[in-house]
Amino acid sequence: MNYPHFVSIEQAGTDGSTHHYVVHTIDPKLAVRFSAEWVQGQIRPGTIQRISVPNSWAGEYSQYARLVTKAEQFFRATLCDNNAVSGRLLPPSV
Repeated sequence: MNYPHFVSIEQAGTDGSTHHYVVHTIDPKLAVRFSAEWVQGQIRPGTIQRISVPNSWAGEYSQYARLVTKAEQFFRATLCDNNAVSGRLLPPSV
């Protein structure tokens, strides 16, 4: 897994759900919120819930489209398929 400028964040929702965020930490900054779903006993990345980009960057569609694709690949790579952890992210590797 080679995504040096991406970080993944999990946040517990008030309704008991888990929100998954992938953030690009250098310019151009980007945050994508994903959903994760269990389908036939396997974790699937689900859908993109929200994309946040700075206003000054909003017109660069081709540039952030490439970053959203990389963010999705990063999200897929960080999901843990173990049922015991219920779709949580993989712990960071040392």
